[in-house]
Amino acid sequence: MASNRITGTYEVSAAPGYTGDVTPATAWKILSENKDAVLIDCRTRAEWNYVGLPELAAIGKKPALLEWQVFPSMQQNPEFVATLGNAVTDKDTPLLFLCRSGARSAAAAKAMSAAGYSTCINVSEGFEGPLDTHGKRGSAAGWKATGLPWRQT
Repeated sequence: MASNRITGTYEVSAAPGYTGDVTPATAWKILSENKDAVLIDCRTRAEWNYVGLPELAAIGKKPALLEWQVFPSMQQNPEFVATLGNAVTDKDTPLLFLCRSGARSAAAAKAMSAAGYSTCINVSEGFEGPLDTHGKRGSAAGWKATGLPWRQT
């Protein structure tokens, strides 16, 4: 099972309802070393356009972009599970979920686990991480602050 290969090889913190949480650096390592692993950026279109996107070209991949909550209403996307399920049909594919700071991505990981996917992993610090002492994101932790590749459109 894919989950055992991931949790037995990489540092994954157990979480209720899905495989577990990883840091952005561990997510990059999994994506780099596992050809089947997919990064699902479940932030909103506005975030993708104005905050930036993970850049995976160096490892021959692109992030899958699928909103967990639809902008501007921020209502949960009722098509999320079906859309991702149609795009990734092998339920043993390692799925790594990324949002701003780790909450929406954890919910997405739980939903896909409930849909029968064996390896659903939350990138716990998200793309921008938590607020810093100045009330801003992007410098304390997360994909960007870790120094992983990203771009703005």
